[in-house]
Amino acid sequence: MRIVIPGGSGQVGTVLARAFHHEGHDVVVLSRRPGVQPWRVVAWDGQRLSAWRREIDGSDVVINLAGRSVNCRYTDVNRKEIMDSRISSARVVGEAIARAAKPPRVWLQASTATIYAHRYDRPNDEQTGMLGGNESAAPNTWRFSIDVARAWERAFDEAVTTRTRKVALRSAMTLSPDSGGVFDALVGLVRRGLGGSAGDGRQYMSWVHHEDFVAAVRWLIERDDVDGVVNVAAPNPLPNAEFMRLLREAAGVPFGLPARGWMLEIGAVLMRTETELILKSRRVVPGKLLERGFTFKYPVWNDAARDLCHQWKMMRAGSLRAA
Repeated sequence: MRIVIPGGSGQVGTVLARAFHHEGHDVVVLSRRPGVQPWRVVAWDGQRLSAWRREIDGSDVVINLAGRSVNCRYTDVNRKEIMDSRISSARVVGEAIARAAKPPRVWLQASTATIYAHRYDRPNDEQTGMLGGNESAAPNTWRFSIDVARAWERAFDEAVTTRTRKVALRSAMTLSPDSGGVFDALVGLVRRGLGGSAGDGRQYMSWVHHEDFVAAVRWLIERDDVDGVVNVAAPNPLPNAEFMRLLREAAGVPFGLPARGWMLEIGAVLMRTETELILKSRRVVPGKLLERGFTFKYPVWNDAARDLCHQWKMMRAGSLRAA
């Protein structure tokens, strides 16, 4: 297959490109900053049609991951860039598919599990999940992420691609051992003795092991009977305190200092990020995947954490030997 991944130069895109390239597929990443990779990387700006559209015409699959990172302070400038980068890229990818003489048979569009409400009482699946934005227990500043997610999906829904099946990936945090990723940051905190609970530790953390993420994407490509919104998350989210306890156990670290809410606020300012990324309760479950028969290799965090810690250590040991 030819698989085109707009915005595929980040962690998640690299995980997908690496896996599909290893399987022998023709992988093309569209990037604002083309670099040397084992797969082809083609320049684009995520806003206008240009030569890159030829990669989509005749492709089998498009997986659009484009969008500015939300790991930043929500200043007016950053808010505009976060919103515009998602809406513009979804629209221009949809335009390229609509104009293609031979359009891809499926378009997988990144979305986010953050679209669901901050809640503790019950999990959010695709059918009965509560979308966020009006929670009385959530700060008003958290509404921005919901607005972005809704606008992102709306741009995707409005694209008219009559010959291409469309799937919106409401993904939880994808955890891989790669440097600079979310798991790498979490392990770094744990190893420095800072891997305790965040805030009161009650907020749910939804996650997915990178191997299950790739497997779910592969499964969605193959399943012509699945479209619309799909939650891509392990079926067993758990509270932050338990999540961090099991991660410390897997990493062989007996203790982790907790971070209270006021500490997180100060840390977020210093690190130029937002506490929402840590404190929002994301209790998301993969209703469609489970109903249609997808099987997770790592459905529970205990097993996933142990495997990821092992992979993380092996990657660092390999880097040291290579050096």
